[in-house]
Amino acid sequence: MFEKLCPNRFDLFIVGLKEVQIAIISVNGMVCDFCARGIAKTFQKDKAVQKVDVDLDNGKVMIAYSKSKDISYGEIEKKILSNGQSMSDLQILEI
Repeated sequence: MFEKLCPNRFDLFIVGLKEVQIAIISVNGMVCDFCARGIAKTFQKDKAVQKVDVDLDNGKVMIAYSKSKDISYGEIEKKILSNGQSMSDLQILEI
């Protein structure tokens, strides 16, 4: 499905979520817990975000957005860059 995305982690992430879009982001340079918490905090400020999961070991971030949110590669990339990391891929799923 997705490179290095832990299926069990994804299954746990989507529990209880309905009518959402999930952005799966590959992040480079995320090397410590401080990095992971910074990214989570940045995205949680967005009112359209329902849930965030940062997988430090695999360099993945999953974000559940409301269906009404227009997910922008540029907006996500800017938030990742503001935390000192870079984004290498973005995939969007609808549930």
